[in-house]
Amino acid sequence: MVTTAIIQATGAFFRHGGGSFGAAGQLGAALASGGQRYFSSIPATSELKAVLAQKIPKEQARLKTIKQQLGSKSLGDVTVDMCIGGMRGIPGMLWETSLLDAEEGIRFRGYSIPELQAALPAAVEGGEPLPEGLLWLLLTGEVPNKAQVKSVTEDLRRRSAVPPHIKALLEALPVDTHPMTQLVTLVSAMQTESEFAKAYASGIHKSKYWEPYYEDTMNLLARLPTVAAMIYRRTYAGGNYIAPDPKLDWAGNLAHMMGFDDTSALELMRLYQTIHSDHEGGNVSAHTTHLVGSALTDPYLSFAAGMCGLAGPLHGLANQEVLRWILDVKADVGDSPSKEQLTKYVQGTLKSGRVVPGYGHAVLRKTDPRYTCQREFALKHLPHDPLFQLVSQLYEVVPPVLLATGKVKNPWPNVDAHSGVLLQYYGMREENFYTVLFGVSRAIGVLAQGVWSRALGLPIERPKSLTMEVIEKKFGFSPAK
Repeated sequence: MVTTAIIQATGAFFRHGGGSFGAAGQLGAALASGGQRYFSSIPATSELKAVLAQKIPKEQARLKTIKQQLGSKSLGDVTVDMCIGGMRGIPGMLWETSLLDAEEGIRFRGYSIPELQAALPAAVEGGEPLPEGLLWLLLTGEVPNKAQVKSVTEDLRRRSAVPPHIKALLEALPVDTHPMTQLVTLVSAMQTESEFAKAYASGIHKSKYWEPYYEDTMNLLARLPTVAAMIYRRTYAGGNYIAPDPKLDWAGNLAHMMGFDDTSALELMRLYQTIHSDHEGGNVSAHTTHLVGSALTDPYLSFAAGMCGLAGPLHGLANQEVLRWILDVKADVGDSPSKEQLTKYVQGTLKSGRVVPGYGHAVLRKTDPRYTCQREFALKHLPHDPLFQLVSQLYEVVPPVLLATGKVKNPWPNVDAHSGVLLQYYGMREENFYTVLFGVSRAIGVLAQGVWSRALGLPIERPKSLTMEVIEKKFGFSPAK
């Protein structure tokens, strides 16, 4: 039984600032009438879950056949360079939700970004796709209709109430704590709500693992916009929290709760949350989430681990490093530099032993489609913005400079080369927060794959490691002494 003190504390939390977080009114009524669980109104089986349940047996049989018929087949050789070079190019995991091609970029369940922009339902006519539609696609492999996307939006809204202890924990942290540290802390703390952890402790059969994992996935996705917005408002707006708008979608509410209500700012958030969601399984945040989840760790702790990886400067922090570099360029050469001035600046960056941030990719060998769609967004909404124009000039200058070095396989811009400039334009100038937005988006892909990993019964990861001595002996190599 929930005590009166807990009910009062919880009600006070969700009524903070004259508004309500998540399903606040619904939550307050539930607690006041007997202390029900604050997501008790969630239907036992949503349409999305029902469609997913129909898909799983066929895919389980498909994987079984692959194991039986193809299990002994080789996927290729592993070189020493691959072993010591970050396992680049080693095919070593199953990832169903997306696939990255070096030439054409990312495909989500077979669909390119332009195809998704055309096929997925949008909040406004001719606008950017709703991330809820992408979630449906990643989980089911099917493009949803408007009604199905609306059902996901409503399901996430019902689940969005944040546990009472999260606000208390947030406000116990130093206000200057890095936003990514705050995100990892709060996501980890929500593990108290894990349906998967409780089901596992109760002895659930392994064939049913995916069901509580799905519930955790949906609950966590539903709460992330509120958690992220709370971090933003507490860190940068004096703790003046903003209640969600019940008429807005998942990404639109994220922008709204952060304090940005311009129509095109909402559209940017929908685009941003869609294109950063998944980039196959080998990147640090996706692989870490997958690795930790393979130990049957619940989605909260697995995702928190992935966010620790995203916080690294070689992964999720790259977007803010790009923006800082662009601002340095602007400070040095002004708003309207010549091509010669920019070329000289880029060459100077390379001569100083630094890389040009935002250019190149571990897999891609052409311009990142995620860069391209952001450029198209800018051309539509902010064509005369000085920073966007500078980014456009750099797009013409940087690749030839990098190619001239003879050391760069991919001189083209990646997703990070553009995103910070768009966020700046709409007033989101706090660079340290950018990776939190990236993390909220990345949850869509890695958690959807997590549901499938449990449904398919994928085993715990355990690759083989070697020592330098073993490598030397294998090839009869004797290093000079």
